[in-house]
Amino acid sequence: MKIFSSKQLYQADTVTVEKQQISPAELMERAGTQIFNWLHQRMQGAQVPIHIFCGIGNNGGDGLVIGRLLIENGYNVHVYVVNCSDKRSKNFLINYDRIKNVTKKWPKLMKSEEDFPEINPDDIIIDGIFGIGLNRCPDGWVKKLIIYLNENKAFKLAIDIPSGLYAEAPLDDPDAVIKANHTLTFQAPKLAFFLPETGKYVPFYEVLDIGLDPEYLATAEPLAQLIQKPEAQQFYKQRKKYDHKGMFGHALIVAGSYGKIGAAILAAGATLRTGAGMLTVFTPKCGNDILQNAVPEAMTLTDSEEKYITNISYSFTASAIGVGMGIGTNAKTVAALEKLFKESKAPMVIDADALNCISENTSLLKVLPKLSILTPHEGELKRLIGSWKNDYNKLEKAKKFANKHEAVLVLKGANTITVFNNKLYINSTGNPGMATAGSGDVLAGVITGLLSQGYDSLLAAVFGVYLHGSAGNIAAQSMGLEAMIAGDVTANLGNAYLALFEQDPAPQPQAEEEQQ
Repeated sequence: MKIFSSKQLYQADTVTVEKQQISPAELMERAGTQIFNWLHQRMQGAQVPIHIFCGIGNNGGDGLVIGRLLIENGYNVHVYVVNCSDKRSKNFLINYDRIKNVTKKWPKLMKSEEDFPEINPDDIIIDGIFGIGLNRCPDGWVKKLIIYLNENKAFKLAIDIPSGLYAEAPLDDPDAVIKANHTLTFQAPKLAFFLPETGKYVPFYEVLDIGLDPEYLATAEPLAQLIQKPEAQQFYKQRKKYDHKGMFGHALIVAGSYGKIGAAILAAGATLRTGAGMLTVFTPKCGNDILQNAVPEAMTLTDSEEKYITNISYSFTASAIGVGMGIGTNAKTVAALEKLFKESKAPMVIDADALNCISENTSLLKVLPKLSILTPHEGELKRLIGSWKNDYNKLEKAKKFANKHEAVLVLKGANTITVFNNKLYINSTGNPGMATAGSGDVLAGVITGLLSQGYDSLLAAVFGVYLHGSAGNIAAQSMGLEAMIAGDVTANLGNAYLALFEQDPAPQPQAEEEQQ
């Protein structure tokens, strides 16, 4: 699914109006009707008080459409106009007149704190104050209104985007943003929904299709791509009857040091579970017996050193290499890493201590193999690219780094983002239970396993992140979040493959009178 900028969505509105020969007010009616239908399907006429707060722009116009439709269908509705300026959009004014034609209880104009209404915790608040066109932070009594609404325990539903949140820019004031329980966003999610500093204001969202021009949406270059099940299904390479293990590669995992052989075990298990045909693990001598017992499907090669890696040597042609998990940062290990970077021709996943070696020895960047996949967590990323002012600045710095070094950069987090060639790929799977030791080692193994099977670097990274998160979601269903360990993710990689093609539950049909 594409994630568009505010400017692109406004352009999509314009193109839709022209091509479909409708007025902007009709498009607004379409959007408001979609939200009304969502509410009506769930409330079924319940007389819970609904408080709709409308700004004086197009987002407020959407709120007025919703209010009018709720009133016409007998709901207990209170509509407020947040009168923060003398400038009103044309479509707001059209719908302001329309709502006055269906009720004697006209929208209440709010001009100060004295106009704040009493709202009970069991009521519903609909936020239509500001939309994606917001260009300055709410202040004065409007900010106080947002704080007042946030302090109320009533369920808060945001129209398109929580008021005070920019669609693709950092926060100005964390207190001046509606903390919505749920957001109904039009046509496509917004970039702000997926970043740590802003995503917390959108804990749950749904996308409502309002019929924007499909040709424009298909051809416009998006801000980012959201990777969901339909995209992941297209990534999958189906095996043929007469394929054999040699066709799925011989992967090499370079991992482990004294006390950290577990990282090698986790990465190796995930590489095999993801589908690599064969696997060799290169490790210090101390890891050999442990690995042979823990991962009998893997072959091992050992360094001459007992406790850490000093010289990465192997005689076969590796189809993919995963390196760094638990290797430490000893000077001899750094030298071995440099030699591997210079000599290897195989696609490579660089993780954990290999990233720390690079941060401490930046000359390694000069010999970094092209199209390497780097998988840093936040601390490792900061050591690689430096600190950042906000999430958007982090993304810009990550793009610059990836471009400079011709690398695929995987920014691990709640919504892991893969960065390549100035493009962002946002993952939709995963859960907080995966915030556990070794989860990153498993991800490195998953991506290495895909590389081994012939997936290109970008596809291996994006698909690997999706499968890893999906396996974590499946594990959480039986384990719970707190009890999950990294091995549970590996154990469910097979289920993650199966889930790709399981049919999702069909939506429940509406009653005939609802459909009408």
